[in-house]
Amino acid sequence: MTRGSCLCGAVTYEINGPLRPIIMCHCIQCRKQTGHFLASTNCKTADIKISGTGNLTWFRASDTAARGFCKTCGSFLFWQADGRDNTSIAAGSIDGKTGLAVEGHIYCAYAGDYYEISGGRYQLPEWQ
Repeated sequence: MTRGSCLCGAVTYEINGPLRPIIMCHCIQCRKQTGHFLASTNCKTADIKISGTGNLTWFRASDTAARGFCKTCGSFLFWQADGRDNTSIAAGSIDGKTGLAVEGHIYCAYAGDYYEISGGRYQLPEWQ
């Protein structure tokens, strides 16, 4: 079982299933929302149990996905694409060690000019 939460603890979650390796997303939306780039894992949506949903707000950042964050402390927690059966989880919101490694980077064409991209098996300019 994997557990995590927002900064203030108003939203917590438990994941009862496997997690994907970490993908770093450098797209404009992730950079704006996190202040840097997003490191996320994901799992089957059915494997997540979220508590404190009254404090969870979903923001439609595009026509194809929503971003979930705590309306009390502002912590970014989740990303969900429409029509998919998985949910991305901000890796930094997971409690304790994850045992996960960076698989790769996406939307590298939009990376900030103040950092170097490194690590992972791939660095894609966009996402397929």
